[in-house]
Amino acid sequence: MTDTSGTTPTVIGRRTVLIATGATAASLVVAAAPEAPTAEAADPAPVAAAAVCTLTKEMTEGPYYLDGQLVRADVGEDKTGIPLELTLTVVDDSTCAPLNNALVEIWHCDALGEYSGFVGNNGHDEPDNGTFLRGGVLTGSDGVARITSVYPGWYRGRCVHIHVKVHTDVTLTDDGSFTGGQELHTGQLFFDEAITTRVAALAVYAANTVPRTTLAQDSIYDDAGAASGLLTLTALGSSPSAGYAGALTLGVES
Repeated sequence: MTDTSGTTPTVIGRRTVLIATGATAASLVVAAAPEAPTAEAADPAPVAAAAVCTLTKEMTEGPYYLDGQLVRADVGEDKTGIPLELTLTVVDDSTCAPLNNALVEIWHCDALGEYSGFVGNNGHDEPDNGTFLRGGVLTGSDGVARITSVYPGWYRGRCVHIHVKVHTDVTLTDDGSFTGGQELHTGQLFFDEAITTRVAALAVYAANTVPRTTLAQDSIYDDAGAASGLLTLTALGSSPSAGYAGALTLGVES
């Protein structure tokens, strides 16, 4: 199975989208629904002040997007894999000011390269509930969305990556999902190849029987670093099995 995202992109609209490095991103705690508080930060000003906005293109959503996913801070469910703690900061493209109450949604494959709702497409047999490793959270007044997941695996023809969308003015639903709103950005998040090589050697990832496409071989990543969605990764412990924190600032035309 090959990700067809490189040849059949979803039409998203002609929007100017910026991505900048998340140099001042902090540690992660976030709630997702309006009944519970959104992400908090002591002082939002430094996040905006440190953002260096860089013009970049949007990237295709690929063939595995599913509407109506849950609004939640932890999308990992019971999937095996090493921890991944994401800090994604959304800012206005013209001012780099933090964007409050934007929904940042992610989806990605598990260690075996399988997406929920499409299990089996990468050649592995496992339970499929249609929701694992999918979901999103609302940004706080600092523009930050903090999401906990597991480090992704890979599937045929694509490097390790995470898909991301940014929505505004969504309506939260009684079943814990969302509807409506405006989609400001569709992109992908990428991982340093040296770190992925170490992660791929761990037993849970080595069980993936599909040959791995490297970052340099990928048909979507264009080697522009943070401007192409390359995360800044920080080890959570002394070994790869402890997991990583990943940070990036997304600038959108709001």
